[in-house]
Amino acid sequence: MALNLNKNLKLYYSISEVANMFGLNESTLRYWEQEFPFLKPKTSGPSKIRQYTEKDIEQVRLIYNLVKVRGFKLSAAKKMINANRKGADKSAEVLSSLIDIRTELQAMRKQLDYLQ
Repeated sequence: MALNLNKNLKLYYSISEVANMFGLNESTLRYWEQEFPFLKPKTSGPSKIRQYTEKDIEQVRLIYNLVKVRGFKLSAAKKMINANRKGADKSAEVLSSLIDIRTELQAMRKQLDYLQ
């Protein structure tokens, strides 16, 4: 059996790791958990330590794209997700791809500028 190097070996992420991924405060993530019922990370132990899965991170990415990138108010983001979940997911996916492409193009431009 071949080793799959693309597989993510980490199953759970802490709230601080997820907050750092998106440049958010931990309190923002906790607030979003209250506002968006589908965002419910696993909690463990008596201190209720949050453990985010890849699916939870995708939920955060969806909310982040609507609220922080596109500028929706929380109530408008909730309405959009409730009305058209599949469309909101697709929109977030497309936006993420475009951001990745922009980053690659900027890196290419820097390399070209360096060669000149």
